[in-house]
Amino acid sequence: MKKLYLFLTLIIAAVTLNAQPQGYYNGTEDLTGNALKAKLHSIIKNDDHVGYSGLWNAYYQTDKKPGTNYVWDIYSDVPNGNPPYNFTLGADQCGSYNGEGDCYNREHLWPQSWTNNDGTEKTDLHHVYPTDGWVNNKRDNYAFGEVRNASWTSQNGSKLGPNAVSGFNGTVFEPIDEYKGDIARAMMYVSVRYYQEDGSWDNSEMTTKSVIKDWAMTMLLRWHEEDPVDAKEINRNNAVYNIQRNRNPFVDYPEFANKIWDPHWSVDENEYTVLVNVYPNPATTTVNIKGENLDVVYMYNAVGQLVLTVSVQDEEQPAIDVSGFTSGLYFMNIVDGNGHSALKKIVVQ
Repeated sequence: MKKLYLFLTLIIAAVTLNAQPQGYYNGTEDLTGNALKAKLHSIIKNDDHVGYSGLWNAYYQTDKKPGTNYVWDIYSDVPNGNPPYNFTLGADQCGSYNGEGDCYNREHLWPQSWTNNDGTEKTDLHHVYPTDGWVNNKRDNYAFGEVRNASWTSQNGSKLGPNAVSGFNGTVFEPIDEYKGDIARAMMYVSVRYYQEDGSWDNSEMTTKSVIKDWAMTMLLRWHEEDPVDAKEINRNNAVYNIQRNRNPFVDYPEFANKIWDPHWSVDENEYTVLVNVYPNPATTTVNIKGENLDVVYMYNAVGQLVLTVSVQDEEQPAIDVSGFTSGLYFMNIVDGNGHSALKKIVVQ
């Protein structure tokens, strides 16, 4: 799992790099723990919020389902399925509501009550999402967690009930698996963006001012790993940057999370020492690989989805057929017989 996570991290970093202003994360190299947290805070604190009423218009850019005029609502969406209802941007704003599907409003993933309503994060797009008003109300200001026995379940499977995660056994709200990573990275963002700007903030079952408690951070790091960054988050991060002029570092560089909060995190550089050459690049029909003791080749598309697995054992110069691939950027992970790997970026024309 760790090797796969590291590999996906490299893919996301490569994909999002072009969207970042040059040198945006300068000075973060080799930093860990609070030193990295403080440095990231200094980078992302100079934002430009649109105001509370301005969030409605911002959602047209940050949370619009591709090819539609619908809200991408993480509390009602059913990835790769049919959601029970859709909200039309602008037309279905709350208002009042009597049940699910009535309207959407502005959900603070880090509730305002946890900040003693001081207003600093009230309009921060990186964690204020458009969501079903009824489900938002059910979530209230409960901590996120993993529900043991649900007292209430939404139509897309979000739950409310007692926490099953060690460290806190009170009531929590659990989103569906497909958005747990999104929420984890948004919570990490708030913790870093408002680092040492939390003097008037209140505490919660999940937080001490802007610091996420150990039980919750352990869970969020697991959510962060099990639900990696995807195209939705990348696009949302870029859209928020265009409006707010700051970025979520944990979307751009997922390894930052472990470097700050996991004291055991380290990268075994031997995992990426396979000496290979791939050609031609760009390619149209085949990609040739020259190396020694090669075992298997994995190819991923630009958002980290596995599209091809090929065993190349005993082949002196494997040739990978890419003639059926859609034109675009791909990543080739080449693994040798010792389990070491090399990452190569491939352009298919």
